Amino acid sequence: MQNKGLVKFFAVIFALVSIYQLSFTFVTNHYEDKAKAFAGGDATKELLYLDSIGNQTVFLGQTFNEVRAKQIKKGLDLEGGISVTLQISIKDILKGLSNNSKNAVFNQALANAESKRQGNQTFLEGFYQAFEEASNGTVGLASPDIFANRNLSEITIGMPDSQVKTILEKKVTESVESAYRVFRERIDKFGVTQPTIQLLGNSGRILVELPGAKDIDRIKNLLQSTAQLEFWETYKNNEIRGFVYAANSYLQTTEKSEEPKKEVVEASAESSEIDAILGGVKKDSVAAEPTSRGPLLDLMIGEGNPEGPIVAYFHTKDTIKVNTYLKRQDVRNLLSADKKYARFVWGKPAKKNEGVVELYALKTNREGIPPLSGSVVTGAQDEFDQFGRPVVGMQMSPKGAKIWEELTGKAFREKSQIAIVLDNVVYSAPGVTTGPITGGRSSISGDFTIADSKDLANILRAGKLPAGADIVQSEVVGPSLGQEAIDAGMLSAIAGLIIVAGWMAFYYGRAGWYANVALLANLLFLFGILASLGAVLTLPGIAGIVLTMGTAVDANIIISERAKECLRKGMSLPETIKESYSWQGAMRPIVDANVTHILTGVILFAFGAGPIKGFATTLLIGIGTSLFTSIFIARIFMDKDIIKGRTLAFCTNITKNWFTNFNFDFLKVKKVTYGISAVIVIVSFVSFFTNGFDEGTDFVGGRTFQVRFDQPVEASEVGDHLGDVFGVNVEAKTFGNKEQLKITTKYKVDEEGAAVDKEVNEKMYEGLKSYYKNELTYIEFVNTGEGKSLGIIQASKIGPSMAKDVKQNAYWAVLGSMVAIFIYLIISFRKWQYSLGAIISVAHDVIFVLGIYSLTYKIMPWHMEIDQHFIAAILTVIGYSMNDTVIVFDRVREYIAGKTKGDFNKIVNDSVNTTISRTINTSVTLLMVLLIMFIFGGDSMRGFVFAMLIGILVGTYSSLFLATPVLVDTMPRKDKEAIEKRHQEAQEELAAENA
Repeated sequence: MQNKGLVKFFAVIFALVSIYQLSFTFVTNHYEDKAKAFAGGDATKELLYLDSIGNQTVFLGQTFNEVRAKQIKKGLDLEGGISVTLQISIKDILKGLSNNSKNAVFNQALANAESKRQGNQTFLEGFYQAFEEASNGTVGLASPDIFANRNLSEITIGMPDSQVKTILEKKVTESVESAYRVFRERIDKFGVTQPTIQLLGNSGRILVELPGAKDIDRIKNLLQSTAQLEFWETYKNNEIRGFVYAANSYLQTTEKSEEPKKEVVEASAESSEIDAILGGVKKDSVAAEPTSRGPLLDLMIGEGNPEGPIVAYFHTKDTIKVNTYLKRQDVRNLLSADKKYARFVWGKPAKKNEGVVELYALKTNREGIPPLSGSVVTGAQDEFDQFGRPVVGMQMSPKGAKIWEELTGKAFREKSQIAIVLDNVVYSAPGVTTGPITGGRSSISGDFTIADSKDLANILRAGKLPAGADIVQSEVVGPSLGQEAIDAGMLSAIAGLIIVAGWMAFYYGRAGWYANVALLANLLFLFGILASLGAVLTLPGIAGIVLTMGTAVDANIIISERAKECLRKGMSLPETIKESYSWQGAMRPIVDANVTHILTGVILFAFGAGPIKGFATTLLIGIGTSLFTSIFIARIFMDKDIIKGRTLAFCTNITKNWFTNFNFDFLKVKKVTYGISAVIVIVSFVSFFTNGFDEGTDFVGGRTFQVRFDQPVEASEVGDHLGDVFGVNVEAKTFGNKEQLKITTKYKVDEEGAAVDKEVNEKMYEGLKSYYKNELTYIEFVNTGEGKSLGIIQASKIGPSMAKDVKQNAYWAVLGSMVAIFIYLIISFRKWQYSLGAIISVAHDVIFVLGIYSLTYKIMPWHMEIDQHFIAAILTVIGYSMNDTVIVFDRVREYIAGKTKGDFNKIVNDSVNTTISRTINTSVTLLMVLLIMFIFGGDSMRGFVFAMLIGILVGTYSSLFLATPVLVDTMPRKDKEAIEKRHQEAQEELAAENA
């Protein structure tokens, strides 16, 4: 090996840098362990401890906060926390850019845009298609009542649509980037350690990951709040009450009344509590006998003060029905002419009387534009009022201060209230008792906690979103589940390392130990790179590392097998090492095999999301580090043996004759293997169309909950019961042990908002609380507290549009990897027959694995869903199957170019037989590692690993019994004859030389 000194230098430097990068993780873990010991299980106390040492110098002149920022970041599945994908409403952005156009074609196109959007297309592309169909060439985007308006000076009337599209795309991109900045500001002030926020291409989606976050409802509210702050005048109760009673009387004639209640308001402690908190329920409203007052009044639980702004009180669960009544045009026609634009808005639910909400009536106009909006707010901070209650102080711009003075002056004169409305919710509606408010200084009060006031001030400071933001995908992981994942991952990694190292030492002797040293160096370099890049380590990422251990020795296996062949030919050890590490020896097949592997990894990284990117990242880095360590580190020790004159057999006494005289006619049985493969493919396709697949929520949308109980439960019984609670089908499966279920439902999956998520959680709690031996509160059931081991330990949601894109990405990932490998093999082998054999082999493997999943998902004791993790497994199978096939094909190419005796079939058979030792060794080490992962890797990884176990087995079979026969059968006869003739001439020349 040339430049041995340089290689050693870089290896040492690389090792030192890796150790340096990893040291931050060890130091951070040390202080976090101290914090846990100090806190004794109190999460708040633990955070306070870590905050207290944040600015203390703890390592190499750096503070604890600086050190913690450089540690290996753990993903949500290891740390716990929340991950959400937010979809910025491009529809809202386009509406704003059009100045809320009333053009019928424009609004029809907006309504149809989502249905026109194909998988992976943006909403904007769907809108263009819908607009072209709706307009049919009669209206252009640059019409004066669409985009050629005062909001878009860049667009002139009659401008070609192609130019308008360019401008719109730029404006939409700017709006999404603005939303990104707003989220960044909000999250930075939220106080979560190592948050992640990133734009996802040009889809208008933003990924937010908050490791360690526990207050899920608070976070969702923080993220989804658009910060549309408005100030409105309100109607007094006595000004709007007549309409309420008129609407109720009208509805009595058109609607079936609610079942009469036993009491309108029970004369109990609850009544007095509502009376005290909400301003008084009339005592004469208590009825001794159940009577119906009409559809609207039956839902009311009390009226507000006649001079106050509250119209009435309702239960939160009844707000949807009340909205339906009040938005009906025939009901709104009952409003008097001076109130026809009245807007009914709900208040912020009171914490002291949870489940009760106030209804307000706002004085609006035809345009729906408030007298004053949040755009005038220049500053906001959380503070306390004179009674010590949390409020949010605001400072307005000079222009806003002037309007605010006029607005408050009018309210003072008329003894009315001003509603402070944030994102269509009334936070407070104070009166003005001391005259007009000057200077633009004011405050928002409400039933706030300290956290509420901090979040609201944060939102107002960060600014408003340019459009609504809906959570289209979310995942919540409890920290106890994360710790279990870490434990399972570490156990499988250590066991895998021991097994691989043991096998290499057993099979290759001292050369195997050199490979093990290279493997340890590989792991050090791999973790060092992950730490230096700031990569996020996930459970699939750990799986990628474990798989890297199984394949890191593959290059050493190829080199060792080549070395044994050279030694059998009588070469000396220096000649053997030189030949084995040459391009004509092991290097070419190693490069070909790893390039195909890299191609699948790159495609997986490009099309995957979240943890799957983590898997692809560790896999790609692992390929690079394993190549370096296998080729350079192991050889350093071999060269030292040459210098010291030691022998190196590349085997042990037990294994030295294994597979040396292996001679099986693989082509002779090709009709049998073709038949077996044909049956497999036919049975699989029949199952695809009859049995289908267990498609995960990644592909079809839905909500999934992993729920842990304190006693065994029956999955079918729980599923049926929850189906009654939700009113839709709910699927429950045992997940691991009988105390744990995976529950999936599509209930309101297409509806967005924190309120919907909370409703689903509440229904889930009501449906499951009876299955616990010991009573569990709602907070305990939902919140992912430290050490939490019962209730919802993991939850995820993916909306239909997101699921459509994920599914489309999966198709492209699988097809793209096959096309990329096909092209590479044509370039590398110069004959399409090699590519065809490899692709048919891989397609066979994919169909086989899909067939197994389709046939058995109903009977297997672990989940076998077709989801993103499964696609990652399939792409990994493609990479390893191709790896096997390429090694065989490289030997075929080498033998064809050489002077091997026999016809074409014999050349191919000899090629397969001489590589059988490498094929079996690589497959055995990989299968042993996968088996360890399957047993110890945890329930969430079992289906993922099972796909790879089956894939590696069938991939080994197809490389030997399918790929090479296809190559032989598709090779033109004239090419075979030319090869055989050349080999015959070479043999005759050799015989003549020997004679």
